[in-house]
Amino acid sequence: MDRLARQAGRKVHVVADRHPVHRSKAVTAWLKANAERIELHLKPGYSPELNPDELPNADIKRHVHAAHARSADDLAHETRRFLHRRQRQPAIIRGYFHTRHVHYTLQ
Repeated sequence: MDRLARQAGRKVHVVADRHPVHRSKAVTAWLKANAERIELHLKPGYSPELNPDELPNADIKRHVHAAHARSADDLAHETRRFLHRRQRQPAIIRGYFHTRHVHYTLQ
């Protein structure tokens, strides 16, 4: 996380589960010392709907159809193709974070 925080050029928000390592004294102390650069958001127990990663995953699943791929290589190619297309559509990517369940990442 330190490298990410240094390279981002702005405050970084990290979403994590409540694994004990994420709540350890060492992590808590590091986060406190770097509060101006990074903020950790701990999700409740099992709550995939609160994880922003699930939104692009769902988008990929809607648009990349495994049934049309003849091989794992075809599926990987179509997934990369879709992700490259999304890179040129920043409004859609920003839209992931404006959904009600993950809007907390923008605050």
